Parts: sequence; structure tokens; C-alpha cells
Amino acid sequence: MKKAIFTLAIGDNPMYKAALESFKIYADKVGADLIISDQLHYKINIENPLYSASPAWPEKLFTAEILKNYDRVLYLDADILVTPHARNIFDEYQDLDTVYMFDEGQHLDRNLPISQISAALGKVDGWNKVNGQLSYYNFGMFLISKPCKLFELATLDGMQKVCNHVKFYDQTYVNYIIQKHKISNQCVAPEFNRMEFLGQEGYKKADFIHYAGRGYRIKCPSREIRYVDDYCQLYSDNVSAEEKRQMKLDAWNLFTKNLAKKSYIPQIILNLIGKPTIGRKWL
Repeated sequence: MKKAIFTLAIGDNPMYKAALESFKIYADKVGADLIISDQLHYKINIENPLYSASPAWPEKLFTAEILKNYDRVLYLDADILVTPHARNIFDEYQDLDTVYMFDEGQHLDRNLPISQISAALGKVDGWNKVNGQLSYYNFGMFLISKPCKLFELATLDGMQKVCNHVKFYDQTYVNYIIQKHKISNQCVAPEFNRMEFLGQEGYKKADFIHYAGRGYRIKCPSREIRYVDDYCQLYSDNVSAEEKRQMKLDAWNLFTKNLAKKSYIPQIILNLIGKPTIGRKWL
């Protein structure tokens, strides 16, 4: 059975570089090809959106093209870190008609985006509930196989209809398609999409760590700095001292570059002040 791991990584974010290295190692481990989108295949018109909305989000629709040549596809956001001890998710979840994702609706209130897309596209009767909570999957990681029809039914035109006024438009739209068309779905173990809202304790023991949102950045200047630091710890045997130093410096420089834009303080000044103080722990 032909397997692929698919991700989107545009730009030179140091977090992406580390992520891709962890994906490559995992792809070799599970016998999959790694497919990286470094350019957009879909054009969506985002204009005065009510919520944060990226033109890159529809890129996950490219999964439909990949499934023409592969039997199974694992999609991972580029802010996910696959740990060295990660289990083979293709072995853990084997039903080919089912899409596997993590149901964050059991932990977070997602009634607002569900109500918004229902108003836009029509109410879905019998939206699945688990323990009284509406099911709502996180779209940062999914495992899908050729027989599953999700990406035959999910379209760019559908996303266009909701992208400017529905929160988390791509994620909410895919959840809507799953529920409307009763596509077979199953929640994966949280270890395969371990996010910060599940708690910080023991998160590095997970299979896939997802640095979504603030990304475990408590007592850390940025999620990129946290990600790179975790990567260097978990893959200490694979990364040289010089590579660690450079990766950490790149993450730090991205942090001060972004801070300079917000504060109007020159980056050189922020580095001069920050490196001997805050940066001392992370560089």
C-alpha cells in the first residue's frame, strides 16, 4: 500500500525547517513518501474577513490530487513536531473508509463556528455529539485513504463561500462536509495531535506535538523558540552542536524581527538587550 505524508511549508520559518526534518525521519520509519507544498495551488479571495483567515488554508484540498497516486495520506501542519518515538499511525488506524482526526470539540467550545457555517450553508440534521458536546475536528492533522470521499466533496468553491465570515473557515468547512455527508470519521488518540490546551505536563511523550496557537510558549518568548528548543532536545543525537546553535539563533532572530515590527524598536537594539537576558536561556 502506497503511503504519503503531506505538508505545507512556505517561507523560511526555522520551525518549518525542524518540522520537515522530523517528518523526513518519520516518513523513512513508516515507509512513506514525504510531499511538501512550497507554493499555493488554489486561489481564494479573502476580503475584509471577520476573523483571522489565511489564503494558504485551502492548500489541504491538494490531498485530493495526492490520493490519485497514493492509497493513504497523512497530512501534518508544519507547526507539528513528530517525536522520535512516534508510533506508526498507519498501523494504528487502518480502516480505509474512515478519516482520522482529533476531536477538539470535546475540549473546546466550537458552537460559534458551527452555528456560523450552518447559517451560511444550511443546518445539518444530526450533527454528531460526544458526551453532549458537538463534534469538531482539528484540521492540523488528518489521516485519510483513497476510498474516503471527503476531498471529493470538499471544494475550493465551498471554502470561498465561508472564508470571510466563518471562524477557522477551512477547518469548520471540512467539519461541516463530514457531518452533512455522514463521512465515516474517528477521533485519534490525543497523543497524535497533542495541543497545549490538553496541558503541558508530559507533552513531549506524545507522538505528534502540535504547537498551534501559543504553542507551549509559557515562560518562553515565542512558539518558534519553544519548538526549536524541543526539537534539539528530542533529536539531540541527530543534530550537531553547530546546527543546534544556528537553529536556535534563527528562531531568536525571527522573534526579535517580529517584536521590532510591533514595538518600533530596532531589531539590533532588541538583540543587544535581549540576548544577555531573556535569550541567555534559549540561545
